[in-house]
Amino acid sequence: MNATTASAAGTDTQPAPKKDFRFVLIAIVAGLGGLLFGYDTGVVAGVLLFLRDTFHLDSTLQGLFVAIALGAAAVGAAFAGALSDAFGRRTVLIITALMFVLGALLAAIAQNVPVLFVGRVLVGAAIGVSSMLTPLYLAEVSAAHWRGAIVTINQFYITFGIFVSYLVDYALADVTDGWRWMLGLGAIPGLILLVGMFILPESPRWLAGHNLLEKARAALRFLRGRSDVDAELAALHKDVVEEGRRAAPWSRLLQKDVRKPLIIGVGLAIFQQITGINAVIYFAPTIFQDAGLSSASVSILATVGVGAVNVIMTLVAMRLMDSWGRRKLLLWGLWGMLVSLVIIGIGFMVQLQGALAYVIVIMVAAFVAFFAIGLGPVFWLLISEIFPLAIRGRGASIATIANWVSNMVVSGIFLDLLLAIGRGPTFLLYAAMTVLAILFTLWIVPETKGRSLEQIESHLDAQPD
Repeated sequence: MNATTASAAGTDTQPAPKKDFRFVLIAIVAGLGGLLFGYDTGVVAGVLLFLRDTFHLDSTLQGLFVAIALGAAAVGAAFAGALSDAFGRRTVLIITALMFVLGALLAAIAQNVPVLFVGRVLVGAAIGVSSMLTPLYLAEVSAAHWRGAIVTINQFYITFGIFVSYLVDYALADVTDGWRWMLGLGAIPGLILLVGMFILPESPRWLAGHNLLEKARAALRFLRGRSDVDAELAALHKDVVEEGRRAAPWSRLLQKDVRKPLIIGVGLAIFQQITGINAVIYFAPTIFQDAGLSSASVSILATVGVGAVNVIMTLVAMRLMDSWGRRKLLLWGLWGMLVSLVIIGIGFMVQLQGALAYVIVIMVAAFVAFFAIGLGPVFWLLISEIFPLAIRGRGASIATIANWVSNMVVSGIFLDLLLAIGRGPTFLLYAAMTVLAILFTLWIVPETKGRSLEQIESHLDAQPD
């Protein structure tokens, strides 16, 4: 894309649209995909305690119950990009909402293991699709002035969903068949998402890419709250025509202009996991007990506290994303994660006792806080911004698959890693991975704050390999 196109595509010279009901609708409804992502992954910790007795699950089947959703998520993410490029972001999100509802209800009413697992497969596939497609859709319907805050709302919903799942697990722990309610309550935000997506329009960028210009104009008028959208529509259409983007083949991912976005997206996807976040999220009570907390209940309460920190710092990130910038927040977050991991590792190695054991608890909370303002939201925002329109869905899908596969590997080997090399060295290993993430960011990750999606593409095209 040439400089003229980038200029025409930009929205920075236009006044910021007023934050009216459209802004609220986009933020709440579309972001529910993130809430379902967080809730349905976090709720498993409490559900497993009851499933092993209800269905007599051994350790292998318990592990499979967790892994099957992650595997289905990877498959869902793999197909989400191509499906959304072919049929539209909104259409696929509507189908995803139906999958969330059906999967949650099926698992909740299951009377045997096969039905239970089918329900989790549906939910897992929906998680994979929404984890890729929700931030992509939000980026494409948002004006450049709002995009950082809007897309970061998705990360807030993920963290809030995890936090809510912890509270629900605790509240229903003593209720007869409470695990069914834990799983079934996920259908409620799924229904809200379903209804809301019928109100929101299709992505105007996708419509322009398929030469549905009148529909794209109508969508932009709704989203911007004004009728003078011809300049923005013309820029979108010109960009599509210049690159022949309507039906880009998968081989487009191998072309030179996509190489750098692909490296950035996949690299950040892997670093988000190998720096240890989900090992901490999934196994926080175990970590706290190893650190010397007195009981399981105290460890669970500390875990709820970490969940609250995650939510609060994600809100901070939302406030800072469009003022500080993506790259700056990412680097600040990574440096904070590094310091926290080093202290945790050393704390375990010197075997802190008594009140000093709470240093590890504080540092775990600090690690999560720095992740929540940096690597957590910035990854999801960047993969929705950096890929050319023609393969944006496919590119984001590949990055999301890399994220889920890394998630499965890191979470799957965490306990074995503790046994093999010890608690302290395990966290120091995560610290070493964080150093690599910092170097990677300094080397290749661009700043995208305040730029239109077309300007971001032009900037990456201009950078030397």
